[in-house]
Formats: sequence, structure tokens, C-alpha cells
Amino acid sequence: MSEVPEVLFVCVHNAGRSQMAAALLDHHAQGKVHVRSAGSAPADTINPAVITVMEELGLDLSREFPKPLTNEVVQAADVVITMGCGDSCPIYPGKRYLDWELDDPAGKTVDQVRPIRDEIDSRVRALLAELLPAGR
Repeated sequence: MSEVPEVLFVCVHNAGRSQMAAALLDHHAQGKVHVRSAGSAPADTINPAVITVMEELGLDLSREFPKPLTNEVVQAADVVITMGCGDSCPIYPGKRYLDWELDDPAGKTVDQVRPIRDEIDSRVRALLAELLPAGR
């Protein structure tokens, strides 16, 4: 693991789950973890309901955009967390891979996206506790 752990969140469109996870981890880690997100088939824009539920927490995703999954971002990561991208995520030895089964916020209302955000937040906090044990 790098001195500053590198975490990559991957979903299909990089327009919802992976964007929320990256923003939440970046917020909670306060610079102690390098965070990226990507999509195996990136959408054109971030899901508007995702932008709204993240604004409720004071996190602004309005300037973010879906990014493509590349071999370089996977190789740079210590931990790769997939969220429904299945076999399209390349596997490299020496990386820690986690698969988080989460509902896709695509097509859902703000009220339906909030519980997804909250589940991601809970998982991100648990991951952060593993990556940065108390005192780091």
C-alpha cells in the first residue's frame, strides 16, 4: 500500500455511485487518501439526483464529469472498488479488489437516491477506518 493510499471507484457510467463514493471518501479522508473514480462506459453527465443529494451534505459535484476507466488509473490504485461494472474492470496482481453491490441511482428520484448515498457513506467510512487506522 502506498504511503498515501490510492482508491479507485468504478461503475459503468461514472455518473452516480462511483462519483458519490469518491466525493464522500475525499471529504472524510481530508487529503490522507488519493481518490479517483471512473466508468467502464462513461455517461455524458452526472446524474442530477446525485448532484442534489450530495449538495444536501455540502459536497458539490456540479463541476465533476464522468471519466473513462483506463489501465493507468487501475494500475495506480491500491484499492479498486467496483460497483456493477462486472468483468469490464481489468484485474492486476497486488491490488485489493472489493465489489460493492449497490442499487444504481439511474432513473431514480432524489428520495430514492438518498438511501443509496447513505449506504455508500457508511461503506466509505468503514473503508477509511481500515485504510487509516486511528492515529494516522
